[in-house]
Amino acid sequence: MTKKREDHCSFCGRKESDVPRLFAGMDGFICSDCVETAHSLVLEANGTVRHASLERIDMDKVPRPQAIKEYLDQYIIGQDIAKRQLAVAVYNHYKRLYLGAAADEDGVEIEKSNIIMVGPTGTGKTLLARTIARLLDVPFTIVDATVFTEAGYVGEDVESILSRLLQAADYDLERAERGIVFIDEVDKIARKSDNPSITRDVSGEGVQQAMLKLLEGTIVNVPPKGGRKHPDQDYIHVDTRNILFICGGAFDGIERKIAQRLNTHTVGYNNVRATRHLKPEELVRHIAPQDLKSFGLIPEIIGRLPVLTYLCPLDRSALRNILTEPKNSIIRQYRKLFEMDGVTLEFEPDALEFIVDKAVEFKLGARGLRSIVEKVMAGPMFDVPGSGTDRYTVTRAFCASVLSGEM
Repeated sequence: MTKKREDHCSFCGRKESDVPRLFAGMDGFICSDCVETAHSLVLEANGTVRHASLERIDMDKVPRPQAIKEYLDQYIIGQDIAKRQLAVAVYNHYKRLYLGAAADEDGVEIEKSNIIMVGPTGTGKTLLARTIARLLDVPFTIVDATVFTEAGYVGEDVESILSRLLQAADYDLERAERGIVFIDEVDKIARKSDNPSITRDVSGEGVQQAMLKLLEGTIVNVPPKGGRKHPDQDYIHVDTRNILFICGGAFDGIERKIAQRLNTHTVGYNNVRATRHLKPEELVRHIAPQDLKSFGLIPEIIGRLPVLTYLCPLDRSALRNILTEPKNSIIRQYRKLFEMDGVTLEFEPDALEFIVDKAVEFKLGARGLRSIVEKVMAGPMFDVPGSGTDRYTVTRAFCASVLSGEM
């Protein structure tokens, strides 16, 4: 007895049991996934790509740039230039969502303004993006660019960025399509060398090429549970045109590229001499797109990140303020932990100054403050709870003894 042949999609070839629904035609079949993909492609070709519930955006509820910066000031010390540029870029992004990507009656179409932030480690790049996402109440995810490779190689495909955004949105496609993605360590995918190589740069320039359409805006087939694409699985079709991408990286050594450019384009002995007197931490203020190109980013990806901002290294006064002033400052976090045990935690001013001095010495930025305070408080966090004391004071002598290894 011959087994009856199961119907299959004439486009993707999958069997009826492998697809949500199979539609029959005169001479063939088509599955529901292929119908949705074809519909999206037709809309894209006609310039009428769907958008995620644009009518639900109430511009009266979107905070103005000044309000966004004031909110950032509560959590982040300094970096006023980066805050202002981020606030304007995010506000304009939501105005674009409100108007829609299609041109209005005047024929004006607002382009998406993705952002790239350059600054040393520990200056607040990730914290800026996370704080803005919390203010706007949109899905937000942080991905590390170092894990991505070209399709077909060991590592993650760039589409996994959207898988994580969908997870952050609880798989609500409409919310995910207006979310914010922070791509960290973007400097690690810089082109390694301008010289041709016998091997492919699958985790450098290859990843940049794969990210181009993602940043600009396209409909991406995303595996529902992440991982590699498989021809037999269903995809989630994510439109990236309304997703704001924020890239951040330390770009270690880019100061040399900036200094080289400034010296090359100055005229006169006095100008060259003045440039040479700039400190390395001051050179980042003069960063330009051509410096990113010299560092190893391809021109196509630089063009898709039009908003370029920088974060200055934290000086001693900024580090001192970071300890105590923000709403989520390190000292306030530890005081809250001790309050839960009925203990009042105090830090002597000299102890705070000593912690700042060590952070400046280690040159790790705000993360250096955290690691130092963690080491100092490891002993009290173990001994104080349950000891019966209701007040504990951290002194400079105690900090010095812990950090010198005497305790």
